[in-house]
Amino acid sequence: MTAGPWTVEAPVFRGVGLPMSLEEVTVLPPRKGEVAVRLVAGGVCHSCLHSIDGTLEGTPLPIILGDEGAGVVAAVGEGVTDLEPGDHVVLSWAPSCGSCRECMKGMPARCMRKPAFGVLGDGETRFRKGDEAIFHYGPATSSPYVVVPSSGAIRIDKALPLEHAALIGCCVATGAGAVFNTARVETGQSVAVIGCGGVGLNAVHAASLAGASPIVAVDPVDLKLVAAERLGASALVTVTGDGMAEAVRAASGGGVDVAIVAVGSCSAIEQAVAALNPGGKCVVIGAPPTGAMLSIDPHSLRGQEKMLMGCSYGSCNPPVDFPKFVEMFLSGRFNVAEMVSHRYALAEINEAYANLAAGKDLRGLIVFDETED
Repeated sequence: MTAGPWTVEAPVFRGVGLPMSLEEVTVLPPRKGEVAVRLVAGGVCHSCLHSIDGTLEGTPLPIILGDEGAGVVAAVGEGVTDLEPGDHVVLSWAPSCGSCRECMKGMPARCMRKPAFGVLGDGETRFRKGDEAIFHYGPATSSPYVVVPSSGAIRIDKALPLEHAALIGCCVATGAGAVFNTARVETGQSVAVIGCGGVGLNAVHAASLAGASPIVAVDPVDLKLVAAERLGASALVTVTGDGMAEAVRAASGGGVDVAIVAVGSCSAIEQAVAALNPGGKCVVIGAPPTGAMLSIDPHSLRGQEKMLMGCSYGSCNPPVDFPKFVEMFLSGRFNVAEMVSHRYALAEINEAYANLAAGKDLRGLIVFDETED
């Protein structure tokens, strides 16, 4: 492996309504406290779709998308002692400053010193096209090579194929983390998962592993409900909109103790709260459009002690939680392969996001040409 810079063909997003174009981009070498990673696989994530369709405002342009991936360390910058070239790593979109109040709690997604969207800690990017700077969407895992803070590259056991490990970096951490860490689901509790894409399916699977019963999967797409049933759902609901709460209550025998909302819909959040048992928890994962507002009866929260909880990155601490997920995969307890419905070449990235938007994939995976080391 070279120490960089690297010249790659990477998909650059330049504006809402425009397809990504494969462009020749230079990836600069890692600086102090950073590592360069050669990607083996990257997930096709709904968060990036929000920038593509414009529902997430303020995305800096031009930008390379991708917040989920795994690969091999290609080079390390000055001062990096815990990683070396050849290490297998999962990339985290929540690197830690290591010293603020939230990072000291092990909650890097809430870091109080996180850099601005699109740049690294020094306020600059490591992607260039000539004199043009190109922004990073988190770790920018749609590029064959990336540079990230060393705290955003979590070394893992090489026994786990990197294609599977790629999903840990977002959909596993977010979906399973919402169950294990945020809601802390207990054996015998009833759970509803609203939205059964990559994140929601991980929540279903984690709820099953936690011993929840019943587990109600809610999605209008048959492909996703079939997958949810394979991963542990005991009841399936296709109703969305105003009738969803009633359908979930009917499917669960009266209501659920935990509702995981894995879609970016205010209506879904409101219906999820309405479907809760007294003392129940509604955990919000999905990101509604910028500026959206909820309408919830506060007396249902006060009088029935229902809880409305935000969840960023599954309340995970990547250096601690990612190796736990790897161990679960290697021991056969967590079946990540079930969640990959299609593998795409990098040149097919626009098709991958179009299929995601149309509900045709569970989790799409961009697989890069080079093999694992």
